[in-house]
Amino acid sequence: MDLNRIATFVRVAEMGSFTAAAREMGAPKSSVSRAVSSLELDLGVRLLQRTTRKLHLTEAGRAYLERARTGLAALEEASAEAGEMGEEPRGHVRMTAPPGSEALPGILAAFTQRYPRVHVAVVFTGRYVNLVEEGFDLALRGGRLEDSTLVARKITEEKLALYASPTYLRRRGRPRRLADLAEHDCVLQRAVNGRATYRLHGANGEEHIEVRGPLSADEMLFLLQAAEAGAGIALLPDTLVRSRLARKSLVRVLPDYAAVGRGLFVVVPSSRFLPARVAALRDFLVEGFHAAGRAPSS
Repeated sequence: MDLNRIATFVRVAEMGSFTAAAREMGAPKSSVSRAVSSLELDLGVRLLQRTTRKLHLTEAGRAYLERARTGLAALEEASAEAGEMGEEPRGHVRMTAPPGSEALPGILAAFTQRYPRVHVAVVFTGRYVNLVEEGFDLALRGGRLEDSTLVARKITEEKLALYASPTYLRRRGRPRRLADLAEHDCVLQRAVNGRATYRLHGANGEEHIEVRGPLSADEMLFLLQAAEAGAGIALLPDTLVRSRLARKSLVRVLPDYAAVGRGLFVVVPSSRFLPARVAALRDFLVEGFHAAGRAPSS
């Protein structure tokens, strides 16, 4: 069986015409039509119904197309895997990440020094992109993962604490007890009518306090910057605020209280074969974030 004929049939079926398939393949239309006819002759069955306006798959054609696609994809994966064995990772990796990670730039800088033949393109977005449909190789995601078609590795679990700017604390005073938060402005994540409930762990276990504030958002970097600007007290991941603590644009308040936040995951599309460059970046991210989590806070 001629694999070139099978690949040509798949392209014609996907494009819906011999002309479009020939244009994409850079081959004469006559050669494309002859390849499909020869395949039909080999199989002893008609795969396409040809009309003056459009091509239609026969029932046998639809069944053959599904199997042929799977087989060709497996061969492409096997060829790519064999080609990468024993070679230094190279090529392009497209990834998405939520905005605001202070550790990510340093991790990626170290990765590109370790693998200079890999180019990493990062798209920062708070939404969950469809990795396959939008052409991404990898993503960093926080929170629950509901897409069962993805393969995920947990990097870390965020710990959150309360932070405010020195400007705000000079203006409003520093809270001394958890109950004092009710009298302060808070910069809130996903608040309802300017109110939210903090669930914080302290010496007495988990405690709840209802808080309010003039600003709310669904993006952590905005909450960080708003707190830094003096808008109020914010509940923020400790990994996000380290540089701010070092330059003293934020300080921690009520240090005996903290919250466990969302898990951080690195995810890739489910596949039997993962390109070496993507696997290398995935493993490097896991180790890099683990190392960042072990680093002492300022």
